[in-house]
Amino acid sequence: MRPLVQRPGACACPKIGTDPDPPLTPPRPFALSNVPHPRPALGIALAVTATLCFALLDAVSQFVGGVVSVLMAIWLRFLVQTGMTLALLWPGQGKALLHTRAPGWQLLRGALMVSSGTLAYLSLRFVPVGDFTAILMLVPLAITVLAAPLLRERVPALTWWLVAGGFVGALIVIRPKGSDFQGAMLLPLGLVLINALYQIVTSKMVKTEDPGTTHFYTGLTGLALGTLALPWSWAPLASWQLWALVSLMGVFGSLGHYLMIQAYHRAPASRITPYLYAQIGFATLASWIAFGYTPDVWTVVGVALIAVCGALGVRVRHG
Repeated sequence: MRPLVQRPGACACPKIGTDPDPPLTPPRPFALSNVPHPRPALGIALAVTATLCFALLDAVSQFVGGVVSVLMAIWLRFLVQTGMTLALLWPGQGKALLHTRAPGWQLLRGALMVSSGTLAYLSLRFVPVGDFTAILMLVPLAITVLAAPLLRERVPALTWWLVAGGFVGALIVIRPKGSDFQGAMLLPLGLVLINALYQIVTSKMVKTEDPGTTHFYTGLTGLALGTLALPWSWAPLASWQLWALVSLMGVFGSLGHYLMIQAYHRAPASRITPYLYAQIGFATLASWIAFGYTPDVWTVVGVALIAVCGALGVRVRHG
């Protein structure tokens, strides 16, 4: 669940994407140098590790999805994420971590992240982790399409063909007329739209907001919204193992986003983007190990089509 992109559900989609967190100015305690992109190889390694975290987040979400209510899972995930963010950033930044010039944008970004996490959690009840991750690779293409009306950017004709190709790939993966098809299997397509909006909002905040502050307020917004719903959604979990697994969702999500922040500080987006598709491999492997799911030939064809169209779309966008 999340943005190959911060899904925000935990996809590490190419940053334009996973939630998430484009190459913003790094938080002070972790700033490495005033020289841009000082260690690209390390940046790539951090990005690939982040995709592993996002794949594990989605795998755990699918594992507990059938027994833990969505609101309980979201609340506990953001509780852990907010606590980890404070533990990592407060010692170096102190009260500066709380300073924001755009509280409204922070609230909107946090609400989009909660929506993304909720939809991802629900999607993973019906779609295997690997297929789910592949569909989220449509986020860069969706951002390009939305950039036309929202950011008034010109969209090249080739991009529209790539969008169409990526959508066809998603339909091949989902196969709406298949015998096992359920309407809920279309949820990942709605998640693609939400994640694209999330990334566009994030791009609006780049010039004024510290990435650590943004990450903190995103988690805090999710925690606040989850807490408001808790009186109507609280349900004791059956075992401590379930508590631990749901808490791991917060650990993997927070760590993945933090690693992406560090990755984009050390390497340019153009270098990192191709490696973000490693999340498809990690997610497919996790799905095979945890659930015994092996994609068939048509699924592989659909995933490959999405990956190729997505990567070419990012290349066209960035020249």
